[in-house]
Amino acid sequence: MRATSIGHAGILVDTVDGSICCDPWFLPQFFGSWFVFPRNDHLPAELMHRICNPDYLYISHIHADHLDEEWLVANMNKDTKVLIPGYPTRELERIMRRLGFNNIIRTVDREEMALGPNLRITIHCEISITDGPGGDSALVISDGTARLVNQNDCRTSHLETLSAHGPADLHWIQYSGAIWYPMVYEETPERMRELVDAKVESQFARAMRYVEAIDARAVVPSAGPPAFLDPDLWFANVITGDELSIFPDQRSFMARLAAANRQGILAIPGTAIEFGSTGPIAVVHPVPQAEVDAIFADKEAYLRQYQADWMPWLQQMRAGWHAATPDLLPTLQAWWEPLMLMAPTLCDAIGDVCVLHAGDLAIALDFPNRKVREWHGEAHSFRFNIQRELVETVVAQRANDWSNALFLSCRFTAWRAGPFNEYLYNFFKSLSVERMRRAEAEAVRKHDPDREALAAEEFELDGWVIERTCPHRQADLKVFGEIDGDEFVCTLHGWRFDLATGTCRNAADHHLRVRRAQ
Repeated sequence: MRATSIGHAGILVDTVDGSICCDPWFLPQFFGSWFVFPRNDHLPAELMHRICNPDYLYISHIHADHLDEEWLVANMNKDTKVLIPGYPTRELERIMRRLGFNNIIRTVDREEMALGPNLRITIHCEISITDGPGGDSALVISDGTARLVNQNDCRTSHLETLSAHGPADLHWIQYSGAIWYPMVYEETPERMRELVDAKVESQFARAMRYVEAIDARAVVPSAGPPAFLDPDLWFANVITGDELSIFPDQRSFMARLAAANRQGILAIPGTAIEFGSTGPIAVVHPVPQAEVDAIFADKEAYLRQYQADWMPWLQQMRAGWHAATPDLLPTLQAWWEPLMLMAPTLCDAIGDVCVLHAGDLAIALDFPNRKVREWHGEAHSFRFNIQRELVETVVAQRANDWSNALFLSCRFTAWRAGPFNEYLYNFFKSLSVERMRRAEAEAVRKHDPDREALAAEEFELDGWVIERTCPHRQADLKVFGEIDGDEFVCTLHGWRFDLATGTCRNAADHHLRVRRAQ
């Protein structure tokens, strides 16, 4: 098997039965904040041809550093078979079809699928209030000669399932930051130093737990960090190691792997890794080793040249941000107030006012009263300060996930009175009816005191009598249940049950009460 780095989380995997292109990302994302590091805009033509014409395309999730829509439309062969994770919603599939990909292969969460005489793949999905309604996923590839675990930045909750396929030979994993916390928060430099150091350590510790659990022959640090080339965001690059940033580069995690007697492989875009289940692992870089070393040894010079090359693009991108409009507030009221009304448990879990400063317009998101209105200076627990043009742009785009569309850009500042409130951010991840319905269900599962009474109820659907709550995570099946052939599907997390027996296809210890209606 051969795995060639495309950059960030991108991998081109060549197996005995065909190739799989994973998460190809080339164009800057998040309002031009994130650039691929090391840069991948000069890959050889032969490699680019193979990247653009694989047998299979795997997109792990819909964040823009994994789903590069503009690049896919312009470059990827539309006849490519697309492996869609078994998410409970069809959102990713709808996006891929909109981009022109109709050769779709829907997979089932954690169920092995044969793609050829020797090639087997399994996609493991993660969907929680932390992941957001869009979800995340990891991919295991086996072809009889070797096994690759592509965890990218998926925070897998059941590690034993990733290792259950057999011994892993190569493990690609995120170790660096992929969020705006804590850099955007209003803190003293001393407190920010504490928060950054704690965040970096937690990232490394979590990644090492994954490394130890999967126990692959070699580990490739991947899925970060991005480069920040906009002068406004240059502070987020870790160059000397003293920066107040959660984005250390590959060298830091390679040192952590070495200290644990783990083999790490430093890959840059174009690095090809040939490996099997036994024997040596061959690593071939696209440039001489001295040039690879220079990327990291003189990182500032490397980034400054990268910045100079892309500065015209950055200037043009910024010029395209949406100008202020007179109807921003009424637009948000018409959009968000119905979503608040359909998510009372989520709003109560937020429990206070969030002030959104969009330039000189101060908007109060009044979650207790389910209102979006002008802010009049009253007490609040959360605050965001965002350039007006950025807010106008994501509103004009009707972006249903502001974490992906806006917050990951780090182009804002924030403040909160108390601890992190996951429900507030899940609101901003769920700005559509489909997404908010799922976010509310997760909040209900955690907070509703009447869940036991609901669990005793039954309802009827298409001639079947079914228990009201899912035995997996107690989703309301009257809202999230659907019949698919001879199976009943809980669309909140994608769990499937045999209608005739109630047996769960996802886990043997879950059973659904179901019977034919009289």
